[in-house]
Amino acid sequence: MLTVHHLNNSRSQRVLWLLEELEVPYEIRKYERDPKTMLAPPELRAIHPLGKSPVVEDEGQVIAESGAIIEYLVDRYDTGLLAPLPGMPERLRFNYWLHYAEGSAMPPLLLKLVASRIATAPMPFFAKPVARRIAAKLQSTFVDPQLALHLNYVNNELAQTGWFVGSQFSAADIQMSFPMEAAMARSGLRNKLPHIAAFVKRVQRRPAYQRALERGGPYTLG
Repeated sequence: MLTVHHLNNSRSQRVLWLLEELEVPYEIRKYERDPKTMLAPPELRAIHPLGKSPVVEDEGQVIAESGAIIEYLVDRYDTGLLAPLPGMPERLRFNYWLHYAEGSAMPPLLLKLVASRIATAPMPFFAKPVARRIAAKLQSTFVDPQLALHLNYVNNELAQTGWFVGSQFSAADIQMSFPMEAAMARSGLRNKLPHIAAFVKRVQRRPAYQRALERGGPYTLG
């Protein structure tokens, strides 16, 4: 049976959700982040050298990276309902959003998170003003402008049909859900991105999304 190595509050939630949509049987091996560092436990390195999640095992193969996992799962188990078939014009757009999610959307969101943690991290009193100035400068001159650029672009794309590929829900929407949920939690632009906000609410209401939460456990991106 297919196995998902699942880390709490991580991208692996998307894999559980996709499997629920596909109705593919799977088992979960759960791992918890270190409560202080928020890093994955070292046990994950026994599965993949980078020690990160998601990782899936299927018929002796170990597949890592969200986009690669989703491509593998739809190619193996989908019948054209959650991804355009290879050769179809929409497949290029589908592949674009699979890679855009991690390649372009997530980096400024991660930098936003890092900058906010630098500003609040414990440190000697004399270092705090310097660290906070650096974090504030990073956010105001690079992170926030990049976030606004990308999120406005995505918001405008979603304005067309409400989905990322054509007029129907697809696995690309699953892949894009993580950065969009993170954007709603971290960007401070929620009220300026109505189409993203509506997209997040819409996908979170899907029965398969809810089933994945029940199996994977609590999930927050605050």
